[in-house]
Amino acid sequence: MFGIVRPCSHRLGEHLKAQWMAHLCGLCLALRGDHGQFARVVTNYDGLLISVLTEAQTAGDGGKSGKSGGRRTAGPCPLRGMRTASVARGEGARLAAAVSLVLASAKVRDHVADGDGLLARRPVALAARRVADSWGRAGARTGADVGFDTAVLVD
Repeated sequence: MFGIVRPCSHRLGEHLKAQWMAHLCGLCLALRGDHGQFARVVTNYDGLLISVLTEAQTAGDGGKSGKSGGRRTAGPCPLRGMRTASVARGEGARLAAAVSLVLASAKVRDHVADGDGLLARRPVALAARRVADSWGRAGARTGADVGFDTAVLVD
């Protein structure tokens, strides 16, 4: 189920809002970097939480592991009003990308199996199934790269 986690922007201070956006943009850029432009459509707040939690767990090592990734400055983006921003990078963003891809793949497969809306039409269902299979394989590859078996998400 997607869409459970939502930021409460009127309760977040400027610092926490900037941190949240850094992880959101980092997830989107990790998806684009590893899987291409189209994969960015699976960017979601639920996957973003993986990046936040991973960074919180690895931040305490003083950067010794080299996996936390830290921040980098991203170029202008239309969704940020063409402004640059500090964004999350590293293993947390890649893990979030893998999880987002695998869960989106499962969601699309579920909609195809149910014959929801346009997915009741055979040509559309075939195309959606191919996209879902591609996302599932891509997420599994990235998950394996960061040491996570994505099979636990769909079993």
